[in-house]
Amino acid sequence: MKPKSYRKRASKRKVTPETAISSAQLEAADTVVQGIRADLPSLMAVAVVDVNSGKMLASHSNSISINPETAATYNTEVVRQKQKALAALALEEEQIDEILITLRHQLHLIKLTDAGHTFVYLVVKSSETSLAVAREVVRSQALLLS
Repeated sequence: MKPKSYRKRASKRKVTPETAISSAQLEAADTVVQGIRADLPSLMAVAVVDVNSGKMLASHSNSISINPETAATYNTEVVRQKQKALAALALEEEQIDEILITLRHQLHLIKLTDAGHTFVYLVVKSSETSLAVAREVVRSQALLLS
């Protein structure tokens, strides 16, 4: 279930042509998820998320403990807050490439597309997948979203 504060904000958002999701975007997102699954069969979860709406475009989870929809909601807020921080620091020439969250046994990688409108969220076990491999797989697949 989404946090109560998120439900209020989400209900106030209007769908405009800029925030509408096209079938081409959904198809590209599904292709990215399938590509990552093929390249990283031991992944825990993967999702492609629209930053503007917070909507999950495609996902897959091999772990019952990771709900990609919940992760999409919270990670969208992480991305938005970091974008606000960059603006507050007057770093307009900079843009977020990726956000890495390392846990004791997991790596969580948020890779934004070049346009910054979508991101790929990946969760892998740190004992089974190196950070370099995870980054390269996500980077190469995220190119399909641009």
